[in-house]
Amino acid sequence: MASSASSQRKRVVLLGATGSIGENTLRVIAAHRDRLELVGIAARGNWPRLAAIAGEFGVRHVGVFDEQAFAAAKAEPAAFPPGTRIVGGLDGLNELARLPEADVVLVAVVGTTGLEPALTALSAGKDLALASKEILVLAGKFVLAAARKHGRRLLPVDSEHNAVFQCLEGHPQAGVRRVVLTASGGAFRDWPAERLAAVTPADAVRHPNWSMGPKITVDSATLANKGLELIEAQCLFGLQPDQCDAVLHPQSIVHCLVEFADGAMLAQLCPPSMTFPIQHALLYPERAPGVEGALDLGRLLNLEFRPVDEGRFPMLKLAREVMRAGGVAPAAYNAANEVAVAEFLAGRIPFLAIPRVVTQVLTRIKNFDPGDLSSVLALDQEARRLAAERAATLATR
Repeated sequence: MASSASSQRKRVVLLGATGSIGENTLRVIAAHRDRLELVGIAARGNWPRLAAIAGEFGVRHVGVFDEQAFAAAKAEPAAFPPGTRIVGGLDGLNELARLPEADVVLVAVVGTTGLEPALTALSAGKDLALASKEILVLAGKFVLAAARKHGRRLLPVDSEHNAVFQCLEGHPQAGVRRVVLTASGGAFRDWPAERLAAVTPADAVRHPNWSMGPKITVDSATLANKGLELIEAQCLFGLQPDQCDAVLHPQSIVHCLVEFADGAMLAQLCPPSMTFPIQHALLYPERAPGVEGALDLGRLLNLEFRPVDEGRFPMLKLAREVMRAGGVAPAAYNAANEVAVAEFLAGRIPFLAIPRVVTQVLTRIKNFDPGDLSSVLALDQEARRLAAERAATLATR
C-alpha cells in the first residue's frame, strides 16, 4: 500500500523502459530520487539498455518480453548488477506488475501487450499509470472495473488525458459540456493533399513537435492517434460521444480544453514534453519542480486552433463512428490500425491505404457488447487477421 507521507519514496515499476515514454520516465525519476524509487523495469528486447538502467538506478527486477532477447540476457548475468532477477515473456511482465514492494506500475509498452500486466497490477493492489491508450480502447470497461473493485487509482499519462484529468479535478461530471483534445496535425498537416499518395515511412516518422516512437508518430500523421484518444477519453471520463471533440493546434502547447455547462473553459498548457504528464502521474497528488522549464509567457504566445478536416483525416471520422457504435468496434479499429501501420512502416502498403484497411475491417466484423475479456481478445485477433488479408490486396507493387 502506497504511503501518503511525502517523506516516503513512491516505488515504481516501469514496463516499457527503453521506449520514448520509458526514457522520459527515467528522467523524471532521476530528478526526484527523494520522492521516487525505480524497483522494476521491462522492455521488449533491448536487454543491454535494461542492464544499463538497472545499474544506474539499482534495479533488481528486470523483464525481457522477447524470447530470444530474454535468453541472451540470461546468458550475460555479469551485464546486470549482482543479484538481479531476470524474468521473461508475458509471465515475466505479470510478475513485475505484482511486485510486493511496488506502489505504482507505469505501463508504457506499445500496443495491447500491456493489457494483462495492467489488470495484474490493479488486482495486486497497485496504482496504474497508463501511457498505452490501446489498453483502454481494447478493454476499457474491464480495466475500469478492476480499478473500482480493488480501490486503486488509474492515472493517465498520455499528455491529453493527463491534461483533462487535471482540468476536471474538483469539478462534478454533471457540469461538463464537452472535452476538446488538441492535435498537432502530425508530419503532413501542411502538405497539399495530392502529395500524400507518395508519403514514405521516413517522411511519416518526422514529427514537427514531439519525439515519439514510429507507430505513434504515424498515428499522429493519420490522426488515428487522436481518434484513439477520443475513444479513451470517452471511456476514462465517462463521456458521451458528442461530448468528445478535437481541434488542430500546431503549437502543441494547449493539450486540452474542458468546456463547462456555463460556457466557461479550462485549458491545460505546458511545453510539448512527456516529462510533464509523467511527473504529474507519478507524484500525484503532490507537485514538485519540473524536469524541464515552464512556458515563458514573456516570449509567447501564438496559439492557433483550426477545425479538423475529416475528409483529409478519415481515421478521425472512423473513430467517431466506432465511438457511437460501442461494443467491440473500438477494439477492431485499434487492431486494424496496428496492422495497417505496421504494413506501411514495412513499406508494403501506401500511406493512404491505412484508413482503407481499417474501413474494410469495420465493415466485416459483427459488433457486440462483450461480456468477458476473452471475447474481446478473440475479436482483436479476428480483426488483425482481416486487416492482414486486406493489406495484402493493397500492397505496393
